[in-house]
Amino acid sequence: MHPAVSEILQLFNEKGALMYGGEAVTQLQHALQGATLARAAGAPAALVTASLLHDIGHLLHDLPENAASNGIDDLHENRAVQYLSAYFGPEVTEPVRLHVDAKRYLCATEAGYLKKLSAPSIQSLAIQGGPMQPHEIAVFEASPFYLDAVQLRKWDDSAKDPGLETASIETFASDLAAALRQ
Repeated sequence: MHPAVSEILQLFNEKGALMYGGEAVTQLQHALQGATLARAAGAPAALVTASLLHDIGHLLHDLPENAASNGIDDLHENRAVQYLSAYFGPEVTEPVRLHVDAKRYLCATEAGYLKKLSAPSIQSLAIQGGPMQPHEIAVFEASPFYLDAVQLRKWDDSAKDPGLETASIETFASDLAAALRQ
């Protein structure tokens, strides 16, 4: 197994039991559910990997689990990209970087989207800048990875089901390996 894949699996095995910011799932459950949804949709390995790792930034800081409820934006997407860029190219890191902006984008462009968000996600939306303004929408849509980020965001929103069964994180090692920067 590639050392980067081993390192990522170890990080989830060590810190994945932390609760996912006010939701009824752990960080590991959330990551696995996102990746499972991506895989079920036939996404390529890079987008499955991005779905698995989009919130890894929450595992890379020492802020309390309830940082958002205390009005703190942990900027987890930036922490994630900083960490993941050592191993993966933009087809993984850009959807991860953009997944918070994708929530803001969808709140501004998709009727009824805001009403589908969980209470913790609505709370974090407020500290992340709220729905995008028209000029922000244009900038977001100019990214070559914005559609991947939007799809990842939708899986992210659905990956909060405490009863959803998933495979173990080790079953995603092949996706991680396939998505590694060559």
